Amino acid sequence: MRRTLVAAVATALAALAVAAPPGPAAGAASGAQSGAAGDRDDAAVLHRYAADTWASLAAMTDARTGFPADSLGDDGTRSVQTSTTNIGAYLWSAVTARDLGIIGTRELVARVSRTLTTLERLQRGPGGQFFNWYDARTGDVITTWPPTGDPVTPILSSVDNAWLATGLRVVRGAVPQVAARARALYASMDFGVYYHPEVNRIAFHIVPSTGESPCCYDTVVSESRMASYLGIANGQLPRDEYFGAWRTFPATCDYAFQETRPAGPTRTYLGRTVFEGSYPYAGMRIVPGWGGSAFEALMPALFLPEERWGPRSWGVNHPATVRAQEHHGLVEAGYGYWGFSPSNNPDGGYSVYGVDAVGSNPEGYPSNNDNTLVDAGFPGCPNRPGKPAPPPSAYTNGVVTPHASFLALRWDRRGALDNLARLRASFDVYSRWGFRDAVNVDSGRVSPAYLSLDQGMIMAAIGNALTHDGVRRAFVGPDLERSVRPLLAMEEFSARL
Repeated sequence: MRRTLVAAVATALAALAVAAPPGPAAGAASGAQSGAAGDRDDAAVLHRYAADTWASLAAMTDARTGFPADSLGDDGTRSVQTSTTNIGAYLWSAVTARDLGIIGTRELVARVSRTLTTLERLQRGPGGQFFNWYDARTGDVITTWPPTGDPVTPILSSVDNAWLATGLRVVRGAVPQVAARARALYASMDFGVYYHPEVNRIAFHIVPSTGESPCCYDTVVSESRMASYLGIANGQLPRDEYFGAWRTFPATCDYAFQETRPAGPTRTYLGRTVFEGSYPYAGMRIVPGWGGSAFEALMPALFLPEERWGPRSWGVNHPATVRAQEHHGLVEAGYGYWGFSPSNNPDGGYSVYGVDAVGSNPEGYPSNNDNTLVDAGFPGCPNRPGKPAPPPSAYTNGVVTPHASFLALRWDRRGALDNLARLRASFDVYSRWGFRDAVNVDSGRVSPAYLSLDQGMIMAAIGNALTHDGVRRAFVGPDLERSVRPLLAMEEFSARL
């Protein structure tokens, strides 16, 4: 049942918050506490969230391999499979737990050492890249999917290897007792194996058994840009690869399949011509991801200070993305809550969620299980007239995931904490293991699972919030400063708040 009272209150608050830039002004509009006392209260809440979230990661980690399971059930059961992303998330989460005083240095070193020992003996593919799925109990490559028994073709994923490499960099920068081992593993990973020079972009993955390398990640607003950052920093990808992905697809009828017609100037960087397109949404202009989800846009910024290094690009697009998430959940769909990103589906399985209007995907990442989508059309092109915007009443069975609020923490701390508090007050979404992965805000049905990746995003976001960007400082080194920072500094998106 729709929480009509909460929705009505939240919608009124949203109208004020959306009218003001994220930050103190938005917080004041929502009746936030201010000053040192409010900051202390917020810090205490975040620390409690981190302690319970870490408890879930500890519960899902195998004591022999040091690998986290992909998911943990409410009953304590763990999935058999883990991914390279999960392992990276566990590594940076363990560092964060130490930095927040949840565990001690001795426990951190023991945990990380166990994980590194298993990583050092794993079967790998070309370029020292790790396979996508391993048995969390043994470290064996998965060839049969544990839940179903279906055959699995082992692949090397560019983005998943990037998140493992991210975890290794954090360990290298924050745990001197094992830094040499983490450095050696990181140095053995070559991201150049994914590069397709004919399009100046990186492949989704490689299939070692066949040599296939499906091409390619299309959009820069994607978690895949972390692989680009690392490959450029390592000298494995050319610097101009950063400008190979689309900001939006071109504004011509040949690309009328995309969500709507973009607009923006064309600029040249390092000899590469870039169409700086963006989409209109709620009085803003936003450079879209593929699905309009929170983690596509915001997850890399947990580690790289994109908004500082790229003040005219990510420094505008990130807060606009957060505002779009808030506007959709509180105003456009009228859920009373916000935060849309791929997650466990409370009604079963795993699904992708997002703000459809700020995604390029013509089929959309919906924010709900009833697949309510917008179609703004593509003005000037035949067969794309568009449709009237759905009213809020059309958005039924909306699915909100808490990790999206944590990703937004940097840009609207008060709004994120208020959203999480409302979720806790209205649904059985919190336990001794932190936030369950998602909730259907109409039916009240809550996911019975905790996903290690999503818990890892929560840990990194809290770690940065409470340690003055300690996660970022452990990750960033002179190589990224020297090679990636100038790229972000030179670009100007057509995004606008």
